[in-house]
Amino acid sequence: MDNERSLVLERQRQLKWRALDPLESVLMMLCGLTLAGFCTSVVCDIVTRTLGAPWLWLQEVTSTFFIYGIFIGAAVATRRNDHLFLAAVGESMTGRPRLVIESAIRLVVIMVGLFLAWYGYVNFLRGFSSFRMPSMTPIASLYAAIPISGALIALFAFEQLVNGWKNGFEKSAEDIESDRIHVQ
Repeated sequence: MDNERSLVLERQRQLKWRALDPLESVLMMLCGLTLAGFCTSVVCDIVTRTLGAPWLWLQEVTSTFFIYGIFIGAAVATRRNDHLFLAAVGESMTGRPRLVIESAIRLVVIMVGLFLAWYGYVNFLRGFSSFRMPSMTPIASLYAAIPISGALIALFAFEQLVNGWKNGFEKSAEDIESDRIHVQ
C-alpha cells in the first residue's frame, strides 16, 4: 500500500510490528465509522426533536457510537503513541535515562490496559442484568468496548516496550524531519 495513503503512521516505525498494521488500519476505519455515526445520529436526533417526532431510540445509538469511538480511539492512539504517554518527559532524555523512563511509562500503560480488560470484562458480565431504555438491550452491549480497548492498549504498549528495548526508543532522523515539517 502507498505510504502516502496508508492509515498506519510510519512515525516511530522502530516501535511497531508490521503484523499489527492491518489491525491499526481496521481500528482507524472503525474510529471514522463511529465518528460519522455519532455525528449523523446527533443531527437526526436534533431534526426529529425539532419536528416534534423524536426517535427515542436514537439516543441509544448516539451513546453507543460515542462510547465505542472513545475506547477504540484510545487503543489506536496508544499504537500511534499519541495518547496515554508522558512523551515530553521521555523525549527530553537520551541513553539509559530515556530507556528507563520510556520502559516505566509503557509498563504503567500495560497495567492500565490489563486493569481495563479485567474489570471491564467483569463489568460487561454484570451488564446483562441492566437494560437500556427503550430498546431493552442489555447494557453489556456498551460495556463490551472496555475490555476490548484494555486488551488492545496492553498489546500496543507491550509491542512498543519490546521493540523499544530491541531497537531503541529514540526518534529516527525521518521522525525528527517529519515533526519539523508538521510544526511549520
